[in-house]
Amino acid sequence: MAYWLMKSEPDEVSIDDALAQQSVAWFGVRNYQARNFMRDAMRVGDGVLFYHSSCAEPGIAGLAEVVSGAYPDPTQFDMTSKYFDPKANRENPRWIMVDVKAKKKTRLLSLSELRACKALSTMLVLQKGSRLSITPVSEMEWTTILTLLNS
Repeated sequence: MAYWLMKSEPDEVSIDDALAQQSVAWFGVRNYQARNFMRDAMRVGDGVLFYHSSCAEPGIAGLAEVVSGAYPDPTQFDMTSKYFDPKANRENPRWIMVDVKAKKKTRLLSLSELRACKALSTMLVLQKGSRLSITPVSEMEWTTILTLLNS
């Protein structure tokens, strides 16, 4: 099993929105490295740190799991979508997504709280200039975060 931190803007899909649904499609990813993580490395059952970004207080807001393999993101073909990509074609889709099921809402583990934990100093989301919406999380980082959430 692998672990991931997946960022979502709560105005688009919050942890509460995700909990209210069977699963949510993680659509709109338009970064090749993040796409490659979903396409090449994510597997059903992988753990997810559901991270609220681009909001007043960013941080981990819940726990989730990957519940589907990668498949084409239909928003790339929708001319009315802000995620439309004129270079994408159905024969060779450029962008993919996975489905994620929220497992539980947690207290907000803020970015400043994550930064204050020395054990998490190498976590990708904490690195200067890191803007990826999906990043791998090591087993040690996952365990440390679960401990912080339960303290």
